[in-house]
Amino acid sequence: MGVAHEPAELHCATHTCVGEGEENAVSGGADITDLHYDSGYELLTIMGKGRKPAQIPLPVPVLRAVHAATDERKAGPILLNRVGARMTPAAAAGRLRRLAHVIGLEHPISPHSLRRTFCTAGLVSGVPLRDMQYAMRHSDSRTTLRYDMSRANLDRHAAHPVAAYLAGMAVG
Repeated sequence: MGVAHEPAELHCATHTCVGEGEENAVSGGADITDLHYDSGYELLTIMGKGRKPAQIPLPVPVLRAVHAATDERKAGPILLNRVGARMTPAAAAGRLRRLAHVIGLEHPISPHSLRRTFCTAGLVSGVPLRDMQYAMRHSDSRTTLRYDMSRANLDRHAAHPVAAYLAGMAVG
């Protein structure tokens, strides 16, 4: 198991953080038995901050990564370390740092930075703030806004659509 599974484990960890914004699952807390099917969705049940349970739907790319990482195992942790034991938060962060180095990223990367990427990508792609707040499991939308790394993006400034609207142009 060990080293041979590292690419699948890393792929799963990255997809879960970026595709779901869920660093708790990546840091070794999720078990295969936490996966289930309901109402047409594959779901992962995790325990969030404050011991609050959350059900997260798994999009197809994330689900594929999870299936690759679990490799037909029926029980135990979703993510394993190199010796086949449950991956710790430190091991998950270390794997992401090594991946960043291998692919030439100079910016520091962590499970939490991938969570920020999930939030930013959602907001940039047009997901309403309320829906991103729910997906991030924040009680206050101001917390969700602090995760938006593209706040200073001038291309998104409200002046553009307002000017187009006032000029009688279609805004979409």
